[in-house]
Amino acid sequence: MTGGVNDYPTAARAEYVFACMNTNGRTQEALRQCSCAIDVIASAVPYSDYEKAETILRMRHAGGYLAQEFRIPVSNSILRQLEEAQAEADFTCF
Repeated sequence: MTGGVNDYPTAARAEYVFACMNTNGRTQEALRQCSCAIDVIASAVPYSDYEKAETILRMRHAGGYLAQEFRIPVSNSILRQLEEAQAEADFTCF
């Protein structure tokens, strides 16, 4: 399951880096670490799967009936792929 490093739109990469920097500090070091992290994720997860995982997470956080629709084995599998890539990114970049 190797994604194309360049199949992530710039806006998606920037959104990830901004959110990551808000969590990890707004420093040059955080910029480098967060940029590294999205590169690692992009190398492991195709953008189409990344989009699906982000949608699943947003819907789960929304709560209610729709949140339950996104708590199925297929959704869990998609999220697991992203979680594994994020763990690798944390290990590699932070």
